[in-house]
Amino acid sequence: MAGEPSFFELGVADPERGRVFYGTLFGWTLEAGPAGRGFSIGTAGLPGGMHGGDPGAAPYLFFRVDDLEAALARVRELGGSVEALGEEDPESAARFGRFKLCRDDQGSLFGLHEPPPAR
Repeated sequence: MAGEPSFFELGVADPERGRVFYGTLFGWTLEAGPAGRGFSIGTAGLPGGMHGGDPGAAPYLFFRVDDLEAALARVRELGGSVEALGEEDPESAARFGRFKLCRDDQGSLFGLHEPPPAR
């Protein structure tokens, strides 16, 4: 099913400090992320990630889609926009899926997530 929340992302200034803070606060398991940047977050529910260099950031919420390209086209058709994130890392996409940040037709930020194929 598409549209349900499927991933969250926390931006922090220093990922190691964030790992200690959130891991201690919530009892989360945080493992090194792709290419050693940030962390993947294991919770009892929704999986997440943490990236650095983003002090004071608001959490990103990603909604599941079955076809990322079709969903991005629909965002644009509805008057929204898609944020440029740089090159997609194939290793990360294979492990975590594909992600895009978007803005709705009023400028509010949200994310789309196409999970990796079932193994």
